[in-house]
Amino acid sequence: MNLFRCSKKVACTFVVLATALLMASSVFAAAPKYVFYFIGDGMGPAQRQSAQYFYKIETQNPAAKLVMNSFPVSALITTHSDNTMITDSAAGGTALATGFKTTNGAVSKLPDGTSVKTIAEAARDAGYAIGIATTTRITHATPAAFSAHNMSRGNENEIAIDQLGTNFDYFAGGGFRHFVAKGNAEGLKSKRKDKRDLVAEFKAKGYTTFIGDKARDTFRAYQPKKGDKVLAPLAYSALGMEIDRRNSSKKVNAMPSLSELTEKGIEVLEAQDKPFFMMVEGGRIDYAAHCNDASGTIYDTLALDDAIAKAFAFYKKHPEETLIIVAADHETGGMAMGISLDSKGYFLKLNELMKVKVSIEDTLAYIYPAMVKEFPQAAKRHQEYLKYVSENCGLTDLNKRELKKLESAMDIEDRNQKLSAAEQTTYGYAYTPTMIAVAHLVSERARISWTSYVHTSSVIALSAVGVQAENFGGFKDNTDIPRTIANAIGAELSSFKLESSKALLGYTSGPNEKYSKIPYGHTENVAGKN
Repeated sequence: MNLFRCSKKVACTFVVLATALLMASSVFAAAPKYVFYFIGDGMGPAQRQSAQYFYKIETQNPAAKLVMNSFPVSALITTHSDNTMITDSAAGGTALATGFKTTNGAVSKLPDGTSVKTIAEAARDAGYAIGIATTTRITHATPAAFSAHNMSRGNENEIAIDQLGTNFDYFAGGGFRHFVAKGNAEGLKSKRKDKRDLVAEFKAKGYTTFIGDKARDTFRAYQPKKGDKVLAPLAYSALGMEIDRRNSSKKVNAMPSLSELTEKGIEVLEAQDKPFFMMVEGGRIDYAAHCNDASGTIYDTLALDDAIAKAFAFYKKHPEETLIIVAADHETGGMAMGISLDSKGYFLKLNELMKVKVSIEDTLAYIYPAMVKEFPQAAKRHQEYLKYVSENCGLTDLNKRELKKLESAMDIEDRNQKLSAAEQTTYGYAYTPTMIAVAHLVSERARISWTSYVHTSSVIALSAVGVQAENFGGFKDNTDIPRTIANAIGAELSSFKLESSKALLGYTSGPNEKYSKIPYGHTENVAGKN
């Protein structure tokens, strides 16, 4: 009996010691010297998995995997904002950047207007060099959430000023319109309302600047050295969609890929000879999913994965010092892999997407309006449009239902030409009938379905690899991610009390409340009223 008690005591002591050692190892684990934080804007589970299936077909390799899907640690992440179960990119980005929920539209501020520290700012203050890269505007919601503080994501001129004050080492993406002065010598179009020349102010702070379309090849050739800081908004607005970039014949100052921005960012940050933190956003996944562009969504997801591959190559050189996290701010479009009107629809046909050569938003959106001017006669215009979508969107051999859908869309768009913008029939963010008809027909042929032109409350998938990656696994909220990063690198975020989201009690409040009271189906699909 005494021996049994002794054995029990020893066993208990061993368990206590083992637990203490485990806790200590977590507390004293080496901090990652290099942190990559990838965010796929609008990249829900279906976007991520359809891209992987497509990649297998594209490479003709059943074993092929996206880099992001090969990481050993995974999680499911909830994305609701403070005032609604369906977040926008500003509130979603704020949660991913600061660890706090906020009202849709706000950028790294609490609902009461209090600024909260971002993980990029916290890492900077902990001695890390900081990089931000995106395929959207540098001042757009997600990059803004890491580098600015404003109650409205729409105040991009003010956000650019905030970014000037961060002293971050690397900014790359689009949106030079919010940095260049009105009437600048280069003749670049500006959206600034004041007389400030932020490009000159960045230069005065020691930044090397690459501004506009004509600076792209100079940016590519640039070799950074220690102490360099970079500002590179390389397009007027967002960078182009990946499907258009891949199919472009432009050679001089061609549209840069996200992987190029990431690779150059690594060069700039590594040259600083200090720890670094880099946030990279695949921002145009969201744009494509908003207008239900299946091929565009997949190609831009693949573009993000190509960027992740650059970080993973870096990781393999520094496996004991690097942490890579891949997440998303929300799902867009309610994308689903499967659509059927009967009991026979147990299949996907992603091969259909291989035939598509153009994006819906950046290219197709402008084709029919251009044809209205080029071909005044409706019959000729319709014939030319059908020819265009056959050659560029894979819509050959249209059946009666498909032809009727396209002809109806063209008829509606013809009528739109005689109406004011407020009276025109559009969908989502003023998407035209022809672009949506094509998007849906292409999706239907691939057996992909959509529920929305906006975001959904679907969980997103997270994956991670590297130093302390194990701390990111499980079922979590988006606010957990920056807090876990901060713990890993020994940085300090804002210490305000974390309040529960009002949306979790079933309420939609703030600017979304009035829309939540409109019965489904009663919202008119006309420009300006979506």
